[in-house]
Amino acid sequence: MKLHFLNRSNKEHKSLTVSHSIYDNFLKVWHYHEELELVFIEKSSGMRFVGDSIEKFYSGDVVLIGKNLPHMWLNEDKYFQKDATLKAEAISVHFKKDFLGDKFLNVPETEQIADLLHLAVRGIKFNNLSEKLIQNLKSLAKLDDTTQIISLLEILNQLSKHNNYTLLSSSGFLNSFHKTENKRLDKIYEYVFQNFNTPMSSGDVAENIGMNKSAFSRFFKKIHRKPFTKYLNEIRIGYACKLLIENKESITSIAYLCGFNNISNFNRQFKLIKNSSPSSYLEFYSKNKTEGKKSIE
Repeated sequence: MKLHFLNRSNKEHKSLTVSHSIYDNFLKVWHYHEELELVFIEKSSGMRFVGDSIEKFYSGDVVLIGKNLPHMWLNEDKYFQKDATLKAEAISVHFKKDFLGDKFLNVPETEQIADLLHLAVRGIKFNNLSEKLIQNLKSLAKLDDTTQIISLLEILNQLSKHNNYTLLSSSGFLNSFHKTENKRLDKIYEYVFQNFNTPMSSGDVAENIGMNKSAFSRFFKKIHRKPFTKYLNEIRIGYACKLLIENKESITSIAYLCGFNNISNFNRQFKLIKNSSPSSYLEFYSKNKTEGKKSIE
């Protein structure tokens, strides 16, 4: 996936923009922008890419994406079929960290909100939010400009006090993306995301970006604080989780589709990264999905 910068500058010179979007499918672009992005997925499902995190997303998800953090919502194949009647619907709010001035977050009363926006540089998925907060998010687009600002502050205030959340991207990816403008890193990420499910070694990546293998290994470990092999396995296991959730392939097939050359190594790496076997992971997901449907009914 090629990384794209999206210019979301507000042409009306407003402090924030609120969009209620309904598409056949979400924008299939791996991108980043200077504005923070608060997203409520009203209708849709697929895979969410945030930094080096790859996870399933569903209707009802609320995610806060930080400044310049690469991300993409990728709908399932059924959303791209010619006769598809499905819709991808979301409320999204874009704003800069200093949208109320550079002094606003420096006062004691806004300390928790400042901490929240700092955490957002890794991407945050909020779990089990109240229905009231969800309704406040859904109504943002209908408010006048001044009330939008007041309502967003209240939402951010509530999110800053909500302790049930998941940080998405690893700190290693975050540090590498924000602490250097080295074009070499863009080439590394692009090559890995395009080829992670094929046989690949650190030597292949090194050759692709014009480095010798030893220099590449030192460079990558310094940036990510982990060897390239571990990083690659984390990406592959993230993709394996997607395939397991879809439940269209056997575990053995999934191992090879993710780039592992034998089932034993796949099982070992899955256990190390997810603290679970692939079969237990699938069983846990299926059970919770079923229980979730029952509770909704």
